Amino acid sequence: MEFPSHAALVIAGHGSTENPDSSAPTFQHADAIRRRGLFSEVTCAFWKEEPSFRQVYRMVESAEIYVVPNFISEGYFTREVIPRELELDPDSRTTRVHGKLVHYCDPVGVHPTMAGLLIKRAREVAPGVPPEECSLLVVGHGTGLNSNSRKAIEDQVARIRSDVDFSYLEVLDTYMEEDPLITNWQEIAKAPNVVVVPFFVSDGLHSYQDIPVMLGIEKEPTAAASQREVFRQNPHHLDGRNLYYSSAIGTEPDMADVILDQVKDLIAQEN
Repeated sequence: MEFPSHAALVIAGHGSTENPDSSAPTFQHADAIRRRGLFSEVTCAFWKEEPSFRQVYRMVESAEIYVVPNFISEGYFTREVIPRELELDPDSRTTRVHGKLVHYCDPVGVHPTMAGLLIKRAREVAPGVPPEECSLLVVGHGTGLNSNSRKAIEDQVARIRSDVDFSYLEVLDTYMEEDPLITNWQEIAKAPNVVVVPFFVSDGLHSYQDIPVMLGIEKEPTAAASQREVFRQNPHHLDGRNLYYSSAIGTEPDMADVILDQVKDLIAQEN
């Protein structure tokens, strides 16, 4: 399909005032899409960084805008914060506001193509390891405050399991704060080789500090992802097994295609 070349694309991210790595993937995906020349404008906006969500209508000149949340799941930010800050109608996919027609897409993490990216990342991080001798663990935050956070991971794991080309010994969803806990990976995973892929949009505090400690790779939280080698020292040999640890799935360059897929899906729904 053709994209509306007269329209603007806004990628909405969380951002961080403490972690410079947080917004990097969002900017990178925007750059990749911009180079394709599919939209009149491609820009980013954030909750915790500049430019903010409330600056969107001053930044964007196009009369029509597609907004794609660069978030893992449906939840507080995608259902409340972004619509509120952009003054969107919570009961509609399309809102006319400040003289612009704004289309609000689903977050990237719920798109079905994310399952393929998880498999791709797992194969990249453990090259040459037979999948049938490998457990794939997808790890998310998990929280009792937002059941959709868990559901997004469960759905992607189910898609991988149902893939006709699926050949891993097992693929499991794990969490930082809910059962099954990633801390217990040695009891959870059965294979001699274990690949762990964080289901986050960026390499933030969880993926480069918290999870490595939970896995036993590190004894205590250390420096920022951009300053470390934790993602490039695979495999880690722990208790007789090979542990392969990936950077966050949101850093995958093909995430740019997932962003575009969400735009395609919304256009198809509206037509």
